[in-house]
Amino acid sequence: MITVVVAVIERNDRRFLIGQRRRNDTSPLKWEFPGGKVREGESPEAALARELEEELGVTLEKSTEIGRVRHRYAETPDELEIRFFAAAIAEADVKSRTFEKIAWVLPKELGAYDFLAANRGLIAQLATGRIKPAEILEGAEETGASRGHATD
Repeated sequence: MITVVVAVIERNDRRFLIGQRRRNDTSPLKWEFPGGKVREGESPEAALARELEEELGVTLEKSTEIGRVRHRYAETPDELEIRFFAAAIAEADVKSRTFEKIAWVLPKELGAYDFLAANRGLIAQLATGRIKPAEILEGAEETGASRGHATD
């Protein structure tokens, strides 16, 4: 099984950061949240920080796991365990280094984008307000949970 970490980044205006895969990637032009595969010997939190730096040129300030899903895409033999994290970044300026394009979208707008299949459950919860990543991060700060302390 391959572990994938995904950052759900919410700005103060309630908009989420999403990225569109490049034309020559697997699942071309599909939308997703930033993230990627966890390397051998790497913690999920370290992988999330590395992926955000590589994909967007930003620094992960804190993260808290908000959900997991297992998914297998038809074009890949391995099952994926996708771990979603509410994430806060240090920089306001985000640069698309690996995406066709990026967008900041309101929760109600998420359904208009053609997301990867494994993201659909999370999209529904974000769009309806059942999951509010910024509030989860604030709550984690108050209880002492933050980056490096997500549940396994």
